[in-house]
Amino acid sequence: MFAASGRATLYSYVINHRPAPGFEAPYAIAVVALEEGPRMMTNLVDVEQTPEALQLDMPLEVVFEPCSDSISLPLFRPAGAGR
Repeated sequence: MFAASGRATLYSYVINHRPAPGFEAPYAIAVVALEEGPRMMTNLVDVEQTPEALQLDMPLEVVFEPCSDSISLPLFRPAGAGR
């Protein structure tokens, strides 16, 4: 285990156009490369879910979506989108 900075780049993605429970289509299923090296699957938020907006290697930052009192999901958005 290690502490991560919360910064990443977009490594790969697919845009899903079929609705699924808990997701509003279209939504991106992404693989991000953390600044520290490992890659992880996640979803992208605060960005249009189009190939034009989702550029490989774009800088990202983590945001946490609370699911319950004890669980939060790490999602990623374009770096600086929340400022």
